[in-house]
Amino acid sequence: MDTKITEKIIGAAIEVHKTLGPGLLESAYQECLFFELKNLGLKVKKEVSLPIIYKDIKLDHGYRIDLLVEDKIVLELKTVEAFTDVHSAQILTYMKLGNYPLGLLINFHTKLLKNGLKRFINTI
Repeated sequence: MDTKITEKIIGAAIEVHKTLGPGLLESAYQECLFFELKNLGLKVKKEVSLPIIYKDIKLDHGYRIDLLVEDKIVLELKTVEAFTDVHSAQILTYMKLGNYPLGLLINFHTKLLKNGLKRFINTI
């Protein structure tokens, strides 16, 4: 079932990219993708706070997930020239901290969106 959800997410991201093109701020793509995913009937949350537990301390203002779909797929949106190892580490950290099974790193600053997609699976 996650494959079908992932396909819907990618299709929605392609629609947003096709309509807007590259060159906008990440926040514009986030709002439009949020809109598209909601229209597909998916449960979507934006700017999901992800606290960090360090020893006995809970830090509530740790990180924020760009979009969380169906409470299990992390979407991290970027508008960068190219992905770096830091981008991969960031989404993997979010997935591990929240115990989410899947993640998609989406870079809207590409000519073809398919070249700006990277899928992650949480193996821990």
